[in-house]
Amino acid sequence: MSERERTGVEFHWRPGCMFCFMLRIRLRRRGIPLTETNIWQDPEAAARVRATTGGDETVPTVFVGPAAMVNPHPDEVVAAVRTHAPHLLEAEGERGT
Repeated sequence: MSERERTGVEFHWRPGCMFCFMLRIRLRRRGIPLTETNIWQDPEAAARVRATTGGDETVPTVFVGPAAMVNPHPDEVVAAVRTHAPHLLEAEGERGT
């Protein structure tokens, strides 16, 4: 199992982003474990977001294994977890679905 698979869902955000705030709440309610990174404090995370979005720092940008999602719906993230990291649902117990 790779380091990224062990850490779970990588959630890249920035302060003041209401979309980030709402997605974070919805994923937490579903019991999805998040590794959160503020792209304004982590240049490598910001570069990864830019590489994923075609040059923009659009957030939230979420990574689950090989899946990269820009401003995703919570259902998209849950589906990616089911596909690429189902152990996270088993370990945390999925709620709210």
